[in-house]
Amino acid sequence: MFVTRRLLHACRITLFSRDDCGLCTQAKGVLSDVWDKRPFHYTEVNLAKPEFKHWKNLYDFDIPVIHISKAEAGEEDISKAGKAVTLMHRFTTEQVEAKMNQVQSI
Repeated sequence: MFVTRRLLHACRITLFSRDDCGLCTQAKGVLSDVWDKRPFHYTEVNLAKPEFKHWKNLYDFDIPVIHISKAEAGEEDISKAGKAVTLMHRFTTEQVEAKMNQVQSI
């Protein structure tokens, strides 16, 4: 059972978003569709919150942005953002799943 659960949650997806963002709402819908087929660990970073100012400085004009990593990877680190497996703006369930496959094959 543990192995099955680990395989089902093999990836972590972090969504960088903000309030009142139509593209962010669409991105959450896409991620929900992906999760229905392929569950993952999920974290959302709201760029409107002061504690995420460093992420806002990086992604304010690119949101929504997702980082996809292996589930056991550490928390998001701004110094490693350039190496993150990402999708920005508009993306499909197929694109998200392809990036998840890429991360799992590393």
